[in-house]
Amino acid sequence: MNSHKTLRAYLSGGMEFAKGEGSDWRMELDTWIRENLNHTVYNPNLESEAFLSRKYPAGRFRDLKHENIDLYVTLVRDLIDMDSREIAEKTDYVVCYWDESAQRGAGTKGEVTIARFTQKPVYMVTAMELQGIPGWVLGCTTKVFGSFDDLKVFLLAEFAGKQD
Repeated sequence: MNSHKTLRAYLSGGMEFAKGEGSDWRMELDTWIRENLNHTVYNPNLESEAFLSRKYPAGRFRDLKHENIDLYVTLVRDLIDMDSREIAEKTDYVVCYWDESAQRGAGTKGEVTIARFTQKPVYMVTAMELQGIPGWVLGCTTKVFGSFDDLKVFLLAEFAGKQD
């Protein structure tokens, strides 16, 4: 492996049950990581939007769950495959924002599991009490932060001198 490889972050967290598909925190952190760490970022909001604009240009993807469950499941499977390959093959670390929307959904649980299985660190940001988070998810997590500011301090220290 090239020692000067640009590191890559994956931004994991609730989408289906999150306000705005969870795009606000992802866009902010995506920009911060690129500007402050010089890492590349896989932002599922942007990647899913690009994928769906190619595969389902009619829009209103979430409505398919009620209107055409078969097409919905087919598209979701493609998204799962795309995101899973990204974590397993291209990602160096995962930032997981754990809130009620992540707790309610399933994708975040799967993403941190793949990261754990492929030995990628998972840095979780959550305001929730750890006792309320599933043990499986905690077992996949490398380090927990109470805020994005705390995460940023850690990432700056962790990756100082490891950027391109």
